[in-house]
Amino acid sequence: MSQDESTPTRVRWARLRFSIIGPLLASPPESGELGAQLDELASRVYVHPTTGERVRFGRSTIEHWLYAARNAPDPIRALERKLHARAGTHPSVGAKLAEAIRVQYRAHPRWSYQLHHDNLRAQARTEPGLGPVPSRVTLARYMKGQGLVRARSKKNAAQIARGLVPRETRSYEVAYVGGLWHLDFHVGSRRVLSPEGEWIEVRLLGVLDDCSRIGCHLQWYPGPGEYAEALVHGLSQAFQKRSLPRALMTDNGSAMLAVETTEGLGRLGIVHHRTLAESPEQNAKQENFWTQVEGRLMAMLEGERELTLELLNRATMAWLELEYNRKLHTEIGMTPLERFLAGPSVLRPCPSSDELRRAFRREQTRTQRRSDGTLTVGGVRYEIPTRYRTLLRPTVRWADWDLSSVDLVDARTGVVLTTLLPLDKQANADGKRRVLDPEPDVGPEPAPGGIAPLLRELMAQYAATGLPPAYVPLPTRRQEDES
Repeated sequence: MSQDESTPTRVRWARLRFSIIGPLLASPPESGELGAQLDELASRVYVHPTTGERVRFGRSTIEHWLYAARNAPDPIRALERKLHARAGTHPSVGAKLAEAIRVQYRAHPRWSYQLHHDNLRAQARTEPGLGPVPSRVTLARYMKGQGLVRARSKKNAAQIARGLVPRETRSYEVAYVGGLWHLDFHVGSRRVLSPEGEWIEVRLLGVLDDCSRIGCHLQWYPGPGEYAEALVHGLSQAFQKRSLPRALMTDNGSAMLAVETTEGLGRLGIVHHRTLAESPEQNAKQENFWTQVEGRLMAMLEGERELTLELLNRATMAWLELEYNRKLHTEIGMTPLERFLAGPSVLRPCPSSDELRRAFRREQTRTQRRSDGTLTVGGVRYEIPTRYRTLLRPTVRWADWDLSSVDLVDARTGVVLTTLLPLDKQANADGKRRVLDPEPDVGPEPAPGGIAPLLRELMAQYAATGLPPAYVPLPTRRQEDES
């Protein structure tokens, strides 16, 4: 919007009128010369302040402007268009009609103004006392003035139904680079050609820095749904490119709530913020970024008929690093890359690839089989080294998408003790077995001490009762022969 369009109409009219009579105020005409000067001003052509068309004004009109502004303390204010006596009111909307509008809006807040208008006209035909219904434009102006605007979604109603309290929406921005990252998945608008020759749906994982708006990493993954393996894979690359942030904001998708994801962020010292239910505006920077992905990146790929996942990812990274991250961002007044480098920053060094892989794993306790020293995870049996055979309830870490190995950890300190591999029965069939370490020496075996003290005490108490023995001994064969 230009400066002239942003200026109120009443002010534009006042400035035009003042420019016409201004010379008369600066140099008042001599007696008898006013009429001639007014005729000369009335003969000129002026630009209409609203339509831009050529227009002339009558002598009496210009004379009226002159007398209104000549003795006024604020000539511009005096030359402004006066408000109508009924400005801000709606005389065409009576009390009964106003009540009918409010009742209908409360029942149907998502109706369009046209639909409200049509239903009110139908209601007025059956209820004569309602009065005539004004035009749709007038009705829309009245409803907007009363705050009866069309609801865009059922979010508030759904939140209230679920016991959630609707909250106001505010724009925000953290003060430090790396103070908060945003992460989300986006469903691609196009399908890509798989190596098998099938058209498959793809999803884009995006990671953005809140302060600098820099794209930390973008990558497309196959599959119709969001899964933790893709999230961890892409997020780990973002860490390796831009270092570790202090916090990460995601929605409540299954991949974001996976145990591997939440526990991994905790081990890396990253606070995990999750948006409220049905409140995507909390992650609005990420949502707005998708419009640029579709409006620019995907638009430039429209001419590629056989789009593959590999080509799409190469094009995405080129667009991200060479256009988006280096293009002026109007909200921050510089490019995302410039702000990212300028700081201030609270980023931390990123650990190695192996440490990142081990961090994003779930941790649980399993039972060791004493017969063969194995434990089971996800239906797969793993062998425990002999030196850990005393661990009856070992603690292990693993990722559901990678059961090629699990980590045996110290439950008290969290330190990884060793890596466990799946049981290989064929390799164990060679008959080779390691010699077990000797049991710890507990000293010489004590001499026999006879009956234990407790049993000796019980036997004495039973004998003291004077009762006969509570059993009958089995006769021997010799006793039977003698009888």
